[in-house]
Amino acid sequence: MPIKKGTKRKAAASRKDEASTSTSTAAVTQPEENKEVENPAPKTKRARASKAEAEPEFFDDQRELEDLWKQIFPVGTEWDQLDLLSEYNWNFSNLEEAFEEGGVLHGKKVYLFSCTEPQLLFYNGQSKVTCIPVVVAIVSPFPPSDKIGINSVQRESEEIVDMKRMKMDWVPYIPLAQRGSSVERLKSQIFILTCGQRRAGLKFLTEDRVKKFEYCLPYFYHPFKEDETEQSTIVDIMYPIEPKPVVCEFDWELDDLEDFTNDLVVAEELSEDQKDAFKEFVKERVREGKKANREAREKRKKAREELSQEKVAAFENMRFYKFYPVATPDSPDVSQVKSAFINRYYGKAHQVL
Repeated sequence: MPIKKGTKRKAAASRKDEASTSTSTAAVTQPEENKEVENPAPKTKRARASKAEAEPEFFDDQRELEDLWKQIFPVGTEWDQLDLLSEYNWNFSNLEEAFEEGGVLHGKKVYLFSCTEPQLLFYNGQSKVTCIPVVVAIVSPFPPSDKIGINSVQRESEEIVDMKRMKMDWVPYIPLAQRGSSVERLKSQIFILTCGQRRAGLKFLTEDRVKKFEYCLPYFYHPFKEDETEQSTIVDIMYPIEPKPVVCEFDWELDDLEDFTNDLVVAEELSEDQKDAFKEFVKERVREGKKANREAREKRKKAREELSQEKVAAFENMRFYKFYPVATPDSPDVSQVKSAFINRYYGKAHQVL
């Protein structure tokens, strides 16, 4: 019996509705295990967390005093030599360890300045003059000095000036872990010598002013120890004559002036007709030298008399430590060139590390 067209359409529609209903029901009754496959995020997150936790073991922790030596101004170093300090990966872990429990600087108030010492060193198969950074630590309850000495073989006389004239000062050092804190709220025990003069501003200074920075030496005056210059009996002589001046040293205790002058005539450094004038020149320099020694002793005596008992004790207990870089594969070995001598004002360190 033939089917009517309308009946075919109804049958097709009926089958379409059944298929739709079946699909909808399957979606609603989907097994739980299929849901877990569709949502694997928790497993992925755990895997990423595990990977992230393993990464830090490839990096060294930043040490609290890691940049301490770099923050200190290297006094007396020529401006064009400053870049050479980063030529090698110098390591001052010995300075850092000195502040740890059991170290020579642990729990003490310390003032630090830096300088450089040019030395011939052997490294990577070749020898060359290397600018070695050195750090000097002064254990003291107060700043060792607020002065800077300016002297060199090119300068006629020595100058002792306030640090601030050379834009230098003692400032608190802030350890890396406390860099976000206010300086006023920190009770710092470490003070470093800094310089506010920027290299970019050197072009606006006179040549003499620029050179003064390179001739600077940290100054220290100890009221209980006489300086070697106060005991010296030697005067420098620069007698101005043509074609060239007579340059020499005269010791008023060991040298006889008449014989000394005759020797210069024999050596043709001084003419016969200049003898008397030269001897008067030397005598005047000797008088100046003796006067300077006398005034220095009187100044030291007065300074001792004016000191309080606390100051006296502080000077007696003051200690100097000199730190050189430790040996590493990234830098030359400086162990053979270490010296206890700091400079002509500080003399020698109590200990070299």
